Order: sequence, then structure tokens, then C-alpha cells
Amino acid sequence: MKILLVSGSRNREGQTARAARALLSGAESEGAETEEIFLPEYRIKRCRQCNEDGWGLCAEEARCIIKDDFAMIFEKVKQAGLVVFATPVYLWEMSESLWCFCTRMRRICFQWKKYYDMKKKPAAVLAVAGGGGTGTIRTLFQMEQTLDFSGFDVVDYYPVKRLNLEAKLPRLVLAGKWLASAPGTIE
Repeated sequence: MKILLVSGSRNREGQTARAARALLSGAESEGAETEEIFLPEYRIKRCRQCNEDGWGLCAEEARCIIKDDFAMIFEKVKQAGLVVFATPVYLWEMSESLWCFCTRMRRICFQWKKYYDMKKKPAAVLAVAGGGGTGTIRTLFQMEQTLDFSGFDVVDYYPVKRLNLEAKLPRLVLAGKWLASAPGTIE
């Protein structure tokens, strides 16, 4: 099974990356193929609400007219067996790069039933709060709402705080092993 990590973290060595890497290492130990995408490294523009109604080709043809890296990443999302969305918590929300990607994705996914022969795609969400460590649960809820609307089945949630990161890393490895069993997949 292919597991794709879509991370809103800028730091490949930071707390969110360490937590995500633990999750992926558990999945890899069970034979899953993994790939990591760090969104801040790509060119993804915000939605421009193309027409007067605030929509565009996303509503008409389930695609986006903007020429940037979004379409390439979205294609990887469609091809993955399971997607892990990971974010550092900023101001009690997901990172701006993940939010920008998700807002464009949900406009296209709104049309999945019409244009794609897909059931709900399994996903997992990981939020890592630094600083004071608050906002993790609220961020996971925000991520779940966005992904549910987009046609994903969020199969698990991973709240991590700066203060409990070391204790959570072994648990994330175990969670990754479980994710490799393809919960809810449609292969």
C-alpha cells in the first residue's frame, strides 16, 4: 500500500517532521511504500474564486485553472492508498500552506462523485503543537471537517504537543504499523 504524507511543516527536522517520520517508519516496517511532501517547498497559490459566483472550473470540471504545483500533488493524493495530513499548530489552526492546499482540494473534491469513481479515501491527521502546546485538538477537528467535506474518511487522529513528543514517538510507530494494514481502503 502507498501512504502519502502531506505536511504543512516548513522544517524537515522539526517536531512535526519527527512525529510524521515515526508514523511513516511504522508503516514502512509493515511493508508500506511511503512518500513525503512538504508543502512549503512547492508553489501553491491561494484559490482565486475564478468566476462571479466565486467558483470556476473546480465546480464545472473538478479541476483547477491555476498553473502551479497543486495539480501534481493532488494527483499523488488521488493515487495514494491512504493520506496522512500533518501540520504544526499555528494560532490554534493548521499551517497556512496546508490550509491553502486543502481549500483548493475541497473545491475539486466536492465534485469527486461526479467525476471520479472513488469512495471515501482513508486519511489520518497529525497535529503537533509547540510553544505552550494548546490548539492541537481544535486543529485536528478543523482538519477532520475539511477532509470529510472533501471525501476522505479520517480513520485516526494524532495529537502531539512539544512536551509529550518523546513519549508519543513510539506510539506513532505503532500507529503507523496499524495504518499499513489499510484501514478503510478500497483497493
